[in-house]
Amino acid sequence: MICGSPRNDGTCPGEISKTFRLANLVKGELADAQVEVDFLDLSLLTSEYGRKIHPCKGCVATAMPLCHWPCSCYPNHALDQIHDWMNELYERWVAAHAIVIVTPTHWYSTSSALKLMIDRLVCADGGNPDPTSTHGKKPEEAKALELKGWGYPKHLARRVYGLVVHGDVAGIEGSRRALSDWLDWMGLIDAGSQARLDRFIGYYEPYATSHDALDRDEAVQEETRNVARAVAQATAALRAGELDDAIAARPAPRPK
Repeated sequence: MICGSPRNDGTCPGEISKTFRLANLVKGELADAQVEVDFLDLSLLTSEYGRKIHPCKGCVATAMPLCHWPCSCYPNHALDQIHDWMNELYERWVAAHAIVIVTPTHWYSTSSALKLMIDRLVCADGGNPDPTSTHGKKPEEAKALELKGWGYPKHLARRVYGLVVHGDVAGIEGSRRALSDWLDWMGLIDAGSQARLDRFIGYYEPYATSHDALDRDEAVQEETRNVARAVAQATAALRAGELDDAIAARPAPRPK
């Protein structure tokens, strides 16, 4: 369960976010379904000392095998690029059977906190699990490996996902679609139409009363719970082997 808002009551905004409230609706519904929930609150990036996700350096654009799985670009002690939270987050993604992302819409896109994590997950889609094959970060060796024939392994494939994207004026559909496209591309499995939610909360109303708008909107609260229910059901079906025929992998003509 990923809360994608950078806002919380432990820093200058002074209050929790609507995203956090919606994420807890998901968490509660999953818990009721006897699902163990790992709650990832990305707002800790803005409120905890030393908490950071370093930006992606784009190694993949040089050659796919140069992008190691998990990412090996950090730490870089010479530039004081240390204490990278992604070292822990990779393990949490791998351990998950399903992912639910709840995020606000910031300027027609996701929050910067969520985008930092998304960019660092590029190595999950085709990344090289053997850094010794490139002797660290040697571009020519990585290029030779890719040109020889690279399988582009999808390291996080066959996990179920759900999405809740909210906003107040515009951009929610594009943001939700971009997240769905990203997760689909990585080989994750959506839990159906009810698991891909985008909604306005307090449309064109003042920010100052946005929590009141969420309190009034019982429909969006129930729709958010439905995302959790759909994910729980799809995950159980997948683990029981009941979805295997429906989502059978087909050979990709262009595996990149």
